[in-house]
Amino acid sequence: MANVLVLHGPNLNLLGYREPHMYGDKTLAQINEAIEDEAKQLGLTVRIVQSNQEGDLVDAIHQAIGWAQAIIINPAGYTHTSVVLRDAIQAVRLPAIEVHLSNIAAREEFRHHSVIAPACVGQISGFQWMSYLLALRAARELIEKVG
Repeated sequence: MANVLVLHGPNLNLLGYREPHMYGDKTLAQINEAIEDEAKQLGLTVRIVQSNQEGDLVDAIHQAIGWAQAIIINPAGYTHTSVVLRDAIQAVRLPAIEVHLSNIAAREEFRHHSVIAPACVGQISGFQWMSYLLALRAARELIEKVG
C-alpha cells in the first residue's frame, strides 16, 4: 500500500465557517473523512496534517522522507509567499500536488501566482473539497507510474 502525506495550511481549520460561498460548507473534519475514504478505495494510506504554522508544515514534509511516496499540499495563504515550503518540497524529492479549494486564478490578482507550484508536478484548484479527491487519484497514478 502506498503512502501519501496530505497537508492543510493556515486557516483551513476554519472550513465550514470561513467564507462557505468560496470554500464550501464542509468542515475540515468532513473533508479529512472524505480523503480517508477515497484513499482507502484507491489502496492508499494517508497521513493528514493541518497547521497554521509554516515550520510545522515544513517539519511534516521532512518527516515524509522514507514514508510517503507523494505529497498533496494545500498551502493556503502560504501559496503566494512561502519559499521555505517550496524548498522543503524540492528537498524531499517526492512528487507533490498543489491543491486549492477555490480557483485561485479567478480571485484577487495577488492570489494568481504560486511560489509553490514550480516545485509540484501539478495543481488542482476550484473544485472545493473534491480538489483533494482528484489529487489523490493523481497521486496514485504518479506512484504507479514510478512504481
